[in-house]
Amino acid sequence: MNEAGIKLGFRLLFRNRLAGFGAVVLVLVICVAFAAPLLPLHNPDLTAPANRLLRPLTAGHLLGTDHLGRDLLARLIWGTQLSLMVGISASLIAAVIGSCIGIIAGFFGGRIDNLIMRGIDMLMAFPYILLALAIVAVLGPGLINALYAVTIVNIPFFARNIRGVTVGITHREFVDAARLSGMGNWRIIWSEILPNVLPVIVIAMSTTIGWMILETAGLSFLGLGSQPPQADLGSMLGEGRKLLITAPHASIVPGVMIFIIVMSINLLGDGVRDALDPRLRSGALERPSAVTRLDRKLPHEAQSVQSLLEVDNLHTHFEVGDRVYRAVSGVDLQVNAGECLGIIGESGSGKSVTALSLLGLVASPPGVIKAGTVRLEGKDLLSADFETLRSIRGGRISYIFQDPLSTLHPLYSIGEQLIEAIDCHRKVSKAEALSQAINLLKQVQIPNPEARINNYPHELSGGMRQRVSIAMALANDPDIIIADEPTTALDVTVQAQILALLSELRQHRKLALIFITHDFGVVAQLCDRIAVMYAGQIIETGRTEEVLDRPSHPYTARLIDCVPEPGSGQRRLTAISGLPPALDSLAQGCHFAPRCNIAREACKKGELSLSDVSDTHSVRCNYPLESSA
Repeated sequence: MNEAGIKLGFRLLFRNRLAGFGAVVLVLVICVAFAAPLLPLHNPDLTAPANRLLRPLTAGHLLGTDHLGRDLLARLIWGTQLSLMVGISASLIAAVIGSCIGIIAGFFGGRIDNLIMRGIDMLMAFPYILLALAIVAVLGPGLINALYAVTIVNIPFFARNIRGVTVGITHREFVDAARLSGMGNWRIIWSEILPNVLPVIVIAMSTTIGWMILETAGLSFLGLGSQPPQADLGSMLGEGRKLLITAPHASIVPGVMIFIIVMSINLLGDGVRDALDPRLRSGALERPSAVTRLDRKLPHEAQSVQSLLEVDNLHTHFEVGDRVYRAVSGVDLQVNAGECLGIIGESGSGKSVTALSLLGLVASPPGVIKAGTVRLEGKDLLSADFETLRSIRGGRISYIFQDPLSTLHPLYSIGEQLIEAIDCHRKVSKAEALSQAINLLKQVQIPNPEARINNYPHELSGGMRQRVSIAMALANDPDIIIADEPTTALDVTVQAQILALLSELRQHRKLALIFITHDFGVVAQLCDRIAVMYAGQIIETGRTEEVLDRPSHPYTARLIDCVPEPGSGQRRLTAISGLPPALDSLAQGCHFAPRCNIAREACKKGELSLSDVSDTHSVRCNYPLESSA
């Protein structure tokens, strides 16, 4: 891991305040414990019967003395050092041995896996503490033997966890590619498997050190760990329990220290897990909120209602550490009742983030809406309270996701999910809800809906699942449906059926449709107007036939050139050279300029705004195209 990665890891770790608190406490304990030879402490093993059972805060004995007159502060610090060394050493040894066993079993599989894991199963069949007691009984009392016992009983934990992770990695494409390149098994394990399981090993270690300290303390408490006069926290606790009534401080002092160490290690372990989890490296260490975070000035009230839905100067950013990704920058949209607006652009152009921002569905953190308004019949949705917004979601505005499996729950039948969608917004009887669910399936042209209503999502084809998703979107008679590339994963025949279905439902129900896609063929078939997006901005918008016949922005024209024309074998399909810009370092001027073949120096300066080509056609370009496409 490079220096930047280390800094990011620490930043993510300390964003979790409890983990940061645990780290600070643990570092202080370790520093004090390992500074014992430098501190002015009494001899921890020196007995002084005349000073036995002195209370805390006695002169010369800050924490008092035990039944033999030994200074409890000195024994506590030296005992903490010993307990930490044993716990950390046992965790390291168990992690190394257990991880090696798990990687070998998971990678080679077959008989090797069966033989190794059956042995691990036999060890796990015994309760941990009983197995540790049996090992110490065989080896004899002593701190080193207790370390061996704690290590052995924790090896199965690491072996099981790492074996499961390794099995999943072994069949991945990059491992197959390494085999095809001629790499041997042990080299693949070292270069491909180990780097991928190392974060899991570190996370497992951070959560087991506390267990091992407790297990070692338990053995010492029973007299099987450290032997007199040597002290660790467990033996101190065992000696103090006999004096719990006459001198409770003798047991409270080591007990509190065990609690502090184990608690700080567990808190730190949670933070380490979050910091090493690649899914959380965006900085989202807490569960995303139910509504996208707002960080904007109060919007002006709308003077008049001109469209069903109006989006004005919308800015949505993703704040990841010191970086700010401007996913949406100044988007303006209007959608009228019964109209279909197509939003088109390359992957990463900001189409889906724009759609999710309309209902406050962008995950926060790291998402944040920095500016703009989203007005439904003149009322700003972004300023609405959660209950109001929740009633609008799936009520007046519905969302159809690209993958129907992200909408449908695998453990519930489609009938149960349709009924739930109805019950969330309207209180109806169960029989009436069932009748409405069957009617919805009929509307989306699912054959034999009375029988299909009891099917689970895995029993349906991809096209049928998408029809169920559309039925759920229609469940509460919405005014607007947002369809986020609902046909991308479907074959051509099913795509045509879904598009025809959406067009028919739009005309029949008079609802507005926002259709997100990257296919101009779909736009030409379904949409009344087009908004072309690039790098978080709308760069061209207008009536569908006008934009397709006379594209004014070079990016729109190049996108159209990428679409094959059936029956026309003369035209050459040309890909757009270069890559979209990085959203955390957008330059001034036209963001498409580095990829544009007609860009001039003026295109790289200043801010561009949409300018009118006609009454219904606008473009964000200094030098719009004039020739027909």
